[in-house]
Amino acid sequence: MEHPRKIGVLGGGSWATAIVKLLLNNCDSINWYVRNPTNIEKIKKFKHNPSYLSSVYIDTQRVLFFDNLTKAIEESDILVVAIPASFIEDAFKQNEAGLTDKFIFSAVKGIVPQHNLTITEFFNKLYNIPFSRLGIISGPCHAEEIALERLSYLTVSSKNKSDAAYLADRIRCHYVHAKISDDIYGTEYAAVLKNIIAIGAGICHGLGYGDNFQAVLISNAIQEIKRFLDRTYRSKRRINSSPYLGDLLVTSYSQFSRNRTFGTMIGKGYSVKSALLEMNMVAEGVNAVGCIRQINEQFKVRMPITDAVYNILVNKVSAPLEIKLLTEKLK
Repeated sequence: MEHPRKIGVLGGGSWATAIVKLLLNNCDSINWYVRNPTNIEKIKKFKHNPSYLSSVYIDTQRVLFFDNLTKAIEESDILVVAIPASFIEDAFKQNEAGLTDKFIFSAVKGIVPQHNLTITEFFNKLYNIPFSRLGIISGPCHAEEIALERLSYLTVSSKNKSDAAYLADRIRCHYVHAKISDDIYGTEYAAVLKNIIAIGAGICHGLGYGDNFQAVLISNAIQEIKRFLDRTYRSKRRINSSPYLGDLLVTSYSQFSRNRTFGTMIGKGYSVKSALLEMNMVAEGVNAVGCIRQINEQFKVRMPITDAVYNILVNKVSAPLEIKLLTEKLK
């Protein structure tokens, strides 16, 4: 009989809270790193995370809390990282524990901006963790629907199928179907790109473009993602399956999508700074668009939607003008 491995969730936001909820369906106990000790005390007292997904009940008797990242890592065999990409480097600079004997799954859909690396690339290049000990958790899935126990599908990707299956078994439940994949690169970069596309969809929504145009935008977007993935890391992936197209659709259309929400604010005339200040959560696509542009300087993939979002957010081009120019490039 396989000895159960201790799973540690790193992060205190909505997605971390949703993952904790899922794991507690199937694990006797888990570790949970939450940076702010005050938040830990509130979760222990109220058995809910008051800041994120406050409706989710947490059986705190089966959770060992940590506000020290090193100790959380030392006490865990499998790490599920749910710290926003822009904060992850600073967070792990505080860690003094070894990582080479851990299996690390990323639940982050962003790029580390200081390095233009996805999360698995970050751990591989900066911490020498082999890809055989890395994986990702991807959608299509919003934390808010996990909280509501609405039927959802998740994909756990890793080169190591047994470890992927181990985690998939522990997040699978009556309202979550979980499957495994070996396409770490494709599912991770698709998750990054769909956030950028969702900002574009939100900008168009804020400007008053309707469903007809949105359908054209998203059908062009999945082709844009495919071009990028085929040029940078060709594989026998099915781009129309749920970890790619499905994740793009839910992030571009859902009321729970923070990237679409951010884009809608931009389309309605908010500045980037004011939109970010008004949001309580991180929109990963904001930082990712600059990183993808820099990465694409090497590959020269045609990416008109990504370029349009970049021009609006970074070059401060008028959103109505940039989207009007984009409409002439779509097919």
